[in-house]
Amino acid sequence: MTNAGRFGAVITIDALAAQRGVRMLFEGLSFRVEPGEVAELRGPNGSGKTTLLRIMAGLTRPYAGSVSIEMDDQDAPRHYLGHADGVKPNETALEQVCFWARFFGQPEGAAHRALERMGLKSRARVPGRGLSAGQRRRLALTRLLLDDRPVWLLDEPVSALDVEGRVCVEALIAEHASAGGIVVAAMHGPSLAGARIVDLSAIGPGGPVSPSGARTLG
Repeated sequence: MTNAGRFGAVITIDALAAQRGVRMLFEGLSFRVEPGEVAELRGPNGSGKTTLLRIMAGLTRPYAGSVSIEMDDQDAPRHYLGHADGVKPNETALEQVCFWARFFGQPEGAAHRALERMGLKSRARVPGRGLSAGQRRRLALTRLLLDDRPVWLLDEPVSALDVEGRVCVEALIAEHASAGGIVVAAMHGPSLAGARIVDLSAIGPGGPVSPSGARTLG
Protein backbone atom coordinates (compact mmCIF):
# COMPACT_ATOMS: atom_id res chain seq x y z
CA MET A 1 0.00 0.00 0.00
CA THR A 2 1.32 3.42 -0.92
CA ASN A 3 1.04 6.71 0.91
CA ALA A 4 0.67 9.88 -1.17
CA GLY A 5 1.36 12.03 1.92
CA ARG A 6 2.46 15.58 1.16
CA PHE A 7 4.53 14.78 -1.94
CA GLY A 8 2.60 12.78 -4.54
CA ALA A 9 5.59 11.95 -6.77
CA VAL A 10 5.48 8.94 -9.13
CA ILE A 11 8.43 7.51 -11.07
CA THR A 12 7.81 5.51 -14.25
CA ILE A 13 10.64 3.65 -16.00
CA ASP A 14 9.67 2.47 -19.48
CA ALA A 15 11.74 0.04 -21.62
CA LEU A 16 14.96 1.57 -20.31
CA ALA A 17 18.35 0.48 -21.62
CA ALA A 18 21.81 1.64 -20.56
CA GLN A 19 25.17 1.19 -22.24
CA ARG A 20 28.73 1.75 -21.00
CA GLY A 21 31.14 1.98 -23.87
CA VAL A 22 30.30 -0.93 -26.17
CA ARG A 23 28.77 -2.98 -23.35
CA MET A 24 25.03 -3.02 -22.70
CA LEU A 25 24.37 -2.96 -18.96
CA PHE A 26 20.63 -3.69 -19.07
CA GLU A 27 17.73 -3.34 -21.44
CA GLY A 28 13.94 -3.57 -21.38
CA LEU A 29 13.77 -2.31 -17.80
CA SER A 30 10.27 -1.14 -16.81
CA PHE A 31 8.92 -0.40 -13.35
CA ARG A 32 6.94 2.18 -11.42
CA VAL A 33 7.52 3.62 -7.96
CA GLU A 34 4.53 5.08 -6.16
CA PRO A 35 4.42 7.65 -3.35
CA GLY A 36 5.65 6.20 -0.07
CA GLU A 37 7.65 3.39 -1.70
CA VAL A 38 11.29 2.40 -1.32
CA ALA A 39 12.82 0.67 -4.35
CA GLU A 40 16.11 -1.11 -3.76
CA LEU A 41 18.47 -1.68 -6.69
CA ARG A 42 20.36 -4.96 -6.46
CA GLY A 43 22.99 -6.65 -8.59
CA PRO A 44 26.74 -7.29 -8.71
CA ASN A 45 29.30 -4.60 -9.41
CA GLY A 46 28.97 -3.43 -13.00
CA SER A 47 25.31 -4.40 -13.37
CA GLY A 48 24.24 -0.77 -13.83
CA LYS A 49 22.89 0.33 -10.45
CA THR A 50 24.83 3.59 -10.37
CA THR A 51 24.12 4.24 -14.04
CA LEU A 52 20.39 3.77 -13.44
CA LEU A 53 20.45 6.24 -10.55
CA ARG A 54 22.34 8.76 -12.67
CA ILE A 55 19.81 8.38 -15.48
CA MET A 56 16.98 8.96 -13.00
CA ALA A 57 18.81 12.03 -11.68
CA GLY A 58 19.14 13.44 -15.21
CA LEU A 59 22.95 13.18 -15.15
CA THR A 60 23.32 10.40 -17.75
CA ARG A 61 21.36 9.76 -20.91
CA PRO A 62 19.82 6.30 -21.42
CA TYR A 63 20.62 4.24 -24.50
CA ALA A 64 16.87 3.72 -25.01
CA GLY A 65 13.60 4.10 -23.15
CA SER A 66 12.48 6.81 -20.77
CA VAL A 67 12.25 7.96 -17.17
CA SER A 68 9.25 10.01 -16.10
CA ILE A 69 9.01 11.66 -12.69
CA GLU A 70 5.59 13.15 -12.09
CA MET A 71 5.23 15.52 -9.14
CA ASP A 72 2.63 17.93 -7.84
CA ASP A 73 5.32 20.57 -8.19
CA GLN A 74 7.02 19.81 -11.50
CA ASP A 75 9.85 22.21 -10.64
CA ALA A 76 10.71 20.38 -7.42
CA PRO A 77 14.29 19.06 -7.53
CA ARG A 78 15.36 15.62 -6.37
CA HIS A 79 18.14 14.59 -4.00
CA TYR A 80 20.95 12.57 -5.56
CA LEU A 81 23.68 11.17 -3.31
CA GLY A 82 26.42 9.37 -5.23
CA HIS A 83 29.49 7.44 -4.12
CA ALA A 84 31.52 10.62 -3.53
CA ASP A 85 30.68 12.24 -0.21
CA GLY A 86 31.66 15.75 -1.33
CA VAL A 87 33.30 16.51 2.03
CA LYS A 88 35.93 19.27 2.01
CA PRO A 89 39.06 18.29 3.98
CA ASN A 90 39.86 21.72 5.42
CA GLU A 91 36.40 22.85 6.53
CA THR A 92 34.75 21.68 9.71
CA ALA A 93 31.64 19.55 9.66
CA LEU A 94 29.61 22.49 10.94
CA GLU A 95 30.97 24.87 8.32
CA GLN A 96 30.06 22.46 5.56
CA VAL A 97 26.54 21.81 6.80
CA CYS A 98 26.01 25.55 7.32
CA PHE A 99 27.01 26.10 3.69
CA TRP A 100 24.39 23.58 2.53
CA ALA A 101 21.81 25.10 4.84
CA ARG A 102 22.37 28.53 3.27
CA PHE A 103 22.34 26.98 -0.21
CA PHE A 104 18.93 25.44 0.51
CA GLY A 105 17.64 28.65 2.11
CA GLN A 106 17.59 27.28 5.65
CA PRO A 107 18.67 29.01 8.88
CA GLU A 108 21.83 28.01 10.71
CA GLY A 109 19.75 26.22 13.31
CA ALA A 110 18.77 23.66 10.68
CA ALA A 111 22.45 22.81 10.23
CA HIS A 112 22.87 22.16 13.95
CA ARG A 113 19.75 19.98 14.01
CA ALA A 114 20.95 18.00 11.00
CA LEU A 115 24.33 17.34 12.62
CA GLU A 116 22.66 16.21 15.82
CA ARG A 117 20.23 13.95 13.96
CA MET A 118 23.12 12.27 12.13
CA GLY A 119 25.08 11.76 15.34
CA LEU A 120 27.77 14.31 14.50
CA LYS A 121 27.15 16.96 17.14
CA SER A 122 30.39 16.09 18.98
CA ARG A 123 32.33 16.24 15.67
CA ALA A 124 30.97 19.62 14.56
CA ARG A 125 34.32 21.41 14.93
CA VAL A 126 36.39 18.67 13.32
CA PRO A 127 37.64 19.31 9.75
CA GLY A 128 36.67 16.88 7.03
CA ARG A 129 40.13 15.30 6.95
CA GLY A 130 39.71 14.30 10.61
CA LEU A 131 36.45 12.41 10.08
CA SER A 132 36.25 8.68 9.55
CA ALA A 133 34.75 7.26 6.34
CA GLY A 134 31.50 6.57 8.15
CA GLN A 135 31.38 10.07 9.63
CA ARG A 136 31.98 11.60 6.19
CA ARG A 137 29.07 9.55 4.88
CA ARG A 138 26.86 10.80 7.70
CA LEU A 139 27.94 14.37 6.90
CA ALA A 140 26.96 13.92 3.26
CA LEU A 141 23.57 12.55 4.30
CA THR A 142 22.77 15.71 6.31
CA ARG A 143 21.79 17.30 2.96
CA LEU A 144 18.69 15.13 2.90
CA LEU A 145 17.52 16.93 6.04
CA LEU A 146 18.12 20.45 4.75
CA ASP A 147 15.74 20.50 1.80
CA ASP A 148 12.38 18.75 1.66
CA ARG A 149 12.56 17.04 -1.74
CA PRO A 150 10.07 14.33 -2.80
CA VAL A 151 12.53 11.98 -4.54
CA TRP A 152 15.72 10.60 -2.99
CA LEU A 153 18.18 8.77 -5.27
CA LEU A 154 20.84 7.19 -3.06
CA ASP A 155 23.91 5.22 -4.14
CA GLU A 156 24.84 2.88 -1.29
CA PRO A 157 23.66 5.26 1.44
CA VAL A 158 24.80 3.02 4.30
CA SER A 159 28.28 2.39 2.88
CA ALA A 160 30.98 2.62 5.61
CA LEU A 161 28.39 3.15 8.35
CA ASP A 162 28.41 1.31 11.65
CA VAL A 163 25.28 -0.26 13.11
CA GLU A 164 24.18 2.98 14.78
CA GLY A 165 24.67 4.91 11.54
CA ARG A 166 22.71 2.39 9.52
CA VAL A 167 19.82 2.52 12.00
CA CYS A 168 19.83 6.33 11.71
CA VAL A 169 19.73 6.26 7.89
CA GLU A 170 17.04 3.58 7.78
CA ALA A 171 14.92 5.74 10.11
CA LEU A 172 15.36 8.74 7.78
CA ILE A 173 14.30 6.66 4.79
CA ALA A 174 11.29 5.25 6.63
CA GLU A 175 10.18 8.73 7.71
CA HIS A 176 10.52 10.07 4.17
CA ALA A 177 8.47 7.18 2.78
CA SER A 178 5.82 7.57 5.47
CA ALA A 179 5.38 11.19 4.36
CA GLY A 180 4.75 10.02 0.80
CA GLY A 181 8.29 10.49 -0.48
CA ILE A 182 10.06 8.10 -2.84
CA VAL A 183 13.45 6.50 -2.21
CA VAL A 184 15.43 4.60 -4.84
CA ALA A 185 18.64 3.18 -3.38
CA ALA A 186 21.45 1.03 -4.73
CA MET A 187 22.35 -1.44 -2.00
CA HIS A 188 24.77 -4.19 -1.02
CA GLY A 189 24.41 -6.26 2.14
CA PRO A 190 21.18 -6.41 4.18
CA SER A 191 18.07 -4.97 2.57
CA LEU A 192 16.21 -1.90 3.74
CA ALA A 193 13.05 -2.65 5.69
CA GLY A 194 9.98 -2.83 3.46
CA ALA A 195 11.91 -2.18 0.24
CA ARG A 196 10.83 -3.56 -3.14
CA ILE A 197 13.70 -5.21 -4.98
CA VAL A 198 14.79 -4.35 -8.52
CA ASP A 199 17.41 -6.99 -9.38
CA LEU A 200 19.45 -5.73 -12.32
CA SER A 201 21.35 -9.00 -12.57
CA ALA A 202 18.09 -10.59 -13.75
CA ILE A 203 17.61 -8.16 -16.61
CA GLY A 204 20.93 -7.91 -18.39
CA PRO A 205 20.93 -7.83 -22.19
CA GLY A 206 18.52 -10.49 -23.41
CA GLY A 207 17.49 -11.37 -19.85
CA PRO A 208 14.06 -12.85 -19.19
CA VAL A 209 10.97 -10.75 -18.68
CA SER A 210 8.94 -11.96 -15.71
CA PRO A 211 5.86 -10.42 -14.06
CA SER A 212 7.55 -11.02 -10.70
CA GLY A 213 11.04 -10.08 -11.86
CA ALA A 214 12.89 -6.80 -12.04
CA ARG A 215 11.77 -5.82 -15.52
CA THR A 216 8.32 -5.03 -14.31
CA LEU A 217 7.97 -3.81 -10.74
CA GLY A 218 4.48 -3.27 -9.39
